Amino acid sequence: MQSITREELTSSQGPLPGEKIKKINSVTGGCIHQAWHIEMHNDVHIFAKTTSREKFLMLQFEADCLKILNKYSDENLLTIPCPIALQQLTRESILLMPWLDIKNGNELNLGKGLALLHKNSSESNFKKFGWDKDGFIGTEIQKSGWSENWGEAFVRLRLTPQLEIARQWGLKPSKYDGLLKSLITFLNAHQPIPSIVHGDLWGGNKAVDSSGKGVIFDPASWWADREVDIAMTKMFGGFSNEFYDGYNDIWKLDVGFNQRVDIYNLYHLLNHANMFGGSYQEQSLKVINGIKYMI
Repeated sequence: MQSITREELTSSQGPLPGEKIKKINSVTGGCIHQAWHIEMHNDVHIFAKTTSREKFLMLQFEADCLKILNKYSDENLLTIPCPIALQQLTRESILLMPWLDIKNGNELNLGKGLALLHKNSSESNFKKFGWDKDGFIGTEIQKSGWSENWGEAFVRLRLTPQLEIARQWGLKPSKYDGLLKSLITFLNAHQPIPSIVHGDLWGGNKAVDSSGKGVIFDPASWWADREVDIAMTKMFGGFSNEFYDGYNDIWKLDVGFNQRVDIYNLYHLLNHANMFGGSYQEQSLKVINGIKYMI
C-alpha cells in the first residue's frame, strides 16, 4: 500500500499548501480506494481517499455527487461530507473531506433526512432522469444520458449496460428484449418525479454521527425515482425500522413500491455479478425470471 506524505500534501502544489500535519494513519474498510485519517496541528481532522492518477475521474464523480447531495439536504437531520480538495498528485489522485465521528445508533433522523433530500430535490422542477457525465458504480461505468421517460431511463441507462457486460459470463442480452420493453411500460405507469438519489445506499454507506444525525457517503448519484435508494436498503439489510418510519413520516412511499424493489435492485445485482461473479450471477438470473412473471 502506497502512503501519502506530508511533503506531497503541504507543498505549494499540494491540496494543503503550507499547513502543518501532525499524523497520517491508514484507515481500513474500502475495497476500491485507499483511505487515510489526517490529523492537523490545529486539531482539525481530515479524511482522505487516494487512488491511482489514472482513476482521478472516480474521485471527481464522487465529489460531484457529494456536492449535489449537500445542495438539497437538511443539515439538521443529515450529515454528508463536503469535498475540501480534489487533486492529482505525483503518484496518485486524492480527495479530502472532513473527518466524521460515526457510529451505529437510532436511524430516525437518517430516514427523515433522506426523505427530505429526495423531496427537496424533486421540488426543484428538474424534469429529466439521468446524469450528465459517465460515473461509476463500484468499478463499473454508470452510464450518462438523459430522458424524460423514467422506464426508458432506467432500462437504457442502468439495466442494458449491465446486461451487455454480463455477456462475459454467458448471459445473452437479446434474450430479454421483450422483457425490457415490458419493464419500460410497467415503470412508466408508476410516474415518479425525478429526485437526486444517493445511488449506492447499502448498509456500509450510512451511519449516525455523535449528534444523532444521519450520515451518508460514497454515493453514485443521479436523477432517478427516489425508490431506487429505498429498494437498495433492502438488498443486504442493515437498516432499522426507525429508518423506514422516519422516511415515511416525511414522504410516504408510493403504492406498489414492493413490486418495484426487485426491478430496481436487479441493477445492483447485475453489477455485483459483473464485478464479483459467483452466486450474484445465479441471483441475477433468478430475479430476472421472477420479474417475468410479475409484470
